Amino acid sequence: MGRYNHSNLSGGTDLIDKRWLLACGLVVGVCLLIIFLVPFFISADAFRPTIESQLSAALGRNVTIGKLSFSLMRGSLSAEDIAISDDPSFSSVPFMQAHKLDVGIEVIPFLLHKQVRITSLKIDAPSIQLIEHASGKWNYSTLGGGSTKPTGSQPSSASDLSIGEFEIVNGSAMVSTIPVTAKPFQYTEVNLTIKQFSFSKSFPFDLSAKLPGDGTLKLTGEAGPIAESDTSQTPFHAALQLRQFSPVAGGIIDQNKGISMDNDVDAQISSDGTTITSTGKIKASRLQLVPKGSTAQDPVDIDYSFSQDLVTRSGSISDVAIHTGSAAAHVKGTFKFTSEAMMVNLNLSAPAIPVDQLERLLPVVGIHLPGGSSLQGGTLTANIAITGPATAATIAGPVEIDNAKLAGFDLASKIEGLNALGGSQAGTEIRVLKANLNSSPALTRVSEIYAEVPQLGTATGEGTVESTGELKFHLTAKVNNSNAVGALTNQAVNAVGGLVENFLHPKGSPVVGGNRSIPITITGSATNPSIRANIGAMLR
Repeated sequence: MGRYNHSNLSGGTDLIDKRWLLACGLVVGVCLLIIFLVPFFISADAFRPTIESQLSAALGRNVTIGKLSFSLMRGSLSAEDIAISDDPSFSSVPFMQAHKLDVGIEVIPFLLHKQVRITSLKIDAPSIQLIEHASGKWNYSTLGGGSTKPTGSQPSSASDLSIGEFEIVNGSAMVSTIPVTAKPFQYTEVNLTIKQFSFSKSFPFDLSAKLPGDGTLKLTGEAGPIAESDTSQTPFHAALQLRQFSPVAGGIIDQNKGISMDNDVDAQISSDGTTITSTGKIKASRLQLVPKGSTAQDPVDIDYSFSQDLVTRSGSISDVAIHTGSAAAHVKGTFKFTSEAMMVNLNLSAPAIPVDQLERLLPVVGIHLPGGSSLQGGTLTANIAITGPATAATIAGPVEIDNAKLAGFDLASKIEGLNALGGSQAGTEIRVLKANLNSSPALTRVSEIYAEVPQLGTATGEGTVESTGELKFHLTAKVNNSNAVGALTNQAVNAVGGLVENFLHPKGSPVVGGNRSIPITITGSATNPSIRANIGAMLR
């Protein structure tokens, strides 16, 4: 047998390797040549009418795009501009316009058969306008419904369009109303990704955006199939996350209404096409609910659950639980959107909430305590009706405080005309304080006041609180003889009354002592009240 020549084998292997390398290099070179040369031989712009027609037929709106160029490397067509017309009953300005559109296509059908099969759409930095009519209709409601006949369209329908991926990158959206009722709300840095988009099937989506006032939005879920009669009634379910959302910064609530808050929201939202429901949690920071109120020092936790009929624009609130420590006040009722405002018919129930936990929320609703004082112990019970426009509602109903203490405020020593009688620096015990409230943005009326203060006695009456915070109360107090302060007060009042009456009627019958009714007026402000006993009026 001959010797096995390893050197010959090695040389042959090297030769084969070189041939393979040459062959691979030739293939790569040809591919690169094709990639660079094909765009020169294919007039991509000739396909612009086809793409415009397909998109116009699918959306039911006229779609125009700028000059097209083809990239074999990316397998896409790129347009310099794109514009989608709006529903003419809303606006003559485009619903959406952008400076760049990338259309992913199937390369082989495009090269061999001159067919445009869209696999993806990417719109860069579009400007979108969303408009809601007073009737509740949106300008996007007719998208895909063929509300307008696109010019030069081929026979097609929305159900024919299926896209593997649809993207909006770094867009902006302006939300406004017809007629204009508030400042337009603007979303920026809008990014939307939809996988396997189809008008006839459900599809997953992921939306994020930046809100006015440094807030952010994230919405992730599934939607579809697209409702043919009204796109806004497309069923969906999604998880919503809002951070630092300010309705005032966004123009949803007028700053002059005196309502403000920064919200963190985590919620679930779903719609079956006719009814939208949502449950979630809100952490409201810097909460303020009335013009003369103050912002809450600590965040307020709120749980909510509501549903809304998309056709009638009315809904019901199953529960809004406003947490104050371990207790919660509950709000239930109905609401309805009108062309002027959101109208509410709600009831707030606060069943014996500990005053210590509630005190931090009092300034939020415009209830201020005298300077240097604080409420301690006891409970607050309220049953309040909230009716009218949401941002200017009327609040009416009974409120009662039981077995509490106004620490740092001695009522006996603060009553002018009786302050010489002294008092206790321990504060003012409140066995019961109840009244009926009727509060509107212009005026708060307080009627059927009944107060029982053990150190002094009882008081009844009524009064008002102006929108400026000015107090005008007229009370009638009956001082209690069973304690030292009350007995001393009655003795002094009876003595003064006897002297005056004997002077005026020297031949009259002797004055019989007893508990007298003392007229009291309260003016000034809640933080610095002026309390005066009108002894002269009592003796007339």
